[in-house]
Amino acid sequence: MVNGYDAAAGTELAASDRELIRRRERVLGRPYRLFYREPLHPVRAHGAHLFDADGNDFLDAYNNVPVVGHSNPRVQEAVTAQLGTLNTHTRYLTDGVIEYAERLTALFPAPLTQAIFACTGSEAVDLALRIARHATGGEGIIITRNAYHGTTAAAAAISPSLGPGNPIPDTVALLDAPDSVHGPGGAAAEDVWLAQVRAAIASFAARGIPCAGMIVDSVLSSDGLRLEPRGFLGRAAELVRAAGGLYIADEVQPGFGRTGAWWGFARHRLVPDLVVLGKPMGNGMPISAVIGSPGLFDRFGAEVRYFNTFGGNPVSVAAAGAVLDELEDRSLLAHAARLGTLLADGLRAASAGDERVAEVRGAGLFLGVEMVDGEGRPDPAAALGIVNELRARRILVSASGTGENVLKIRPPLVFTEADAERFLDGFAAALRATR
Repeated sequence: MVNGYDAAAGTELAASDRELIRRRERVLGRPYRLFYREPLHPVRAHGAHLFDADGNDFLDAYNNVPVVGHSNPRVQEAVTAQLGTLNTHTRYLTDGVIEYAERLTALFPAPLTQAIFACTGSEAVDLALRIARHATGGEGIIITRNAYHGTTAAAAAISPSLGPGNPIPDTVALLDAPDSVHGPGGAAAEDVWLAQVRAAIASFAARGIPCAGMIVDSVLSSDGLRLEPRGFLGRAAELVRAAGGLYIADEVQPGFGRTGAWWGFARHRLVPDLVVLGKPMGNGMPISAVIGSPGLFDRFGAEVRYFNTFGGNPVSVAAAGAVLDELEDRSLLAHAARLGTLLADGLRAASAGDERVAEVRGAGLFLGVEMVDGEGRPDPAAALGIVNELRARRILVSASGTGENVLKIRPPLVFTEADAERFLDGFAAALRATR
């Protein structure tokens, strides 16, 4: 984990934080991790800002889950009102879940007209895999080499970014993401990508493994935010369908306007067979969904018993409806597109002439800055240095990518122009301080 706290590093912390870490490690155990060389201890948050007990203001340029901002008043009001009225499961008739499903599916192209709700993105990924395997009779799944799709057993099996101790079964094929820094560009990049898809399908066939489908995060965020060439995911979906599989778009990170469009798959001239949604849809409340067609859902529902006790409960649905209200009423998609361009231009200007910065790329308010060493190789130490230097300046980002060398910039969509100016000033200062 490139951006993680290491007690052995000798970072000086306040006595109260040291004691809290000791207690945390005792009751939560080793699976839990903390970000940053000096862990952050926030006590409240608002918009794109986190505050510690001393009132210090940390600019959040990383957390995508509170998509319409921390402690959003509209979401708070909707949740509070519903929690005081009714909260139960979907085996009863309730108005809210139907109204929300109608509103949500209207944002998707045909034939994606139905929704199945769950509580987490991992659950939704798990369900999408079950539907794909049931519909196709296949087992083989194609993913990218550093993908992250969740933490259930099925989702972890297609999440190689969880590390070497997380085994990937032989029914999963790994593809290298297009690499705009170290690989070919344009049509050649797409040719390399599609050759890998064909090889994965052929490998399944040679081993007697029917192809169930392909699942990709629509911006390949864990692979380092790979956005080009436009259309490469659409062409892959054609090959997968020709082999009898389904295409699943994981929209947990890029969805709900982050890229300046409702869904990240839109940039690839693609209509998925299934779409997975996660935590941002409820601004952090436990709600997720699989979006699909009646043809797929009817057969699955008729032959497989599926029920999620509190998936789509009235309180989480109220939060999700408030998120849509905020996105629409405040024109946050257009805002993300405009402010994302401003940030990308500012990042390029700040890093001009710095040989450590190989590329700035992004879509809307999802940006990546790729760090390399003097030989042009991925440099995770340089990325970590910037992450912690920004943390020292009370600006929060992280790093990801196959080489753990890509700064991951992903603020709530309510990020303002003043926030962007503060971020760019801090980024320029961090570059100078670590040069």
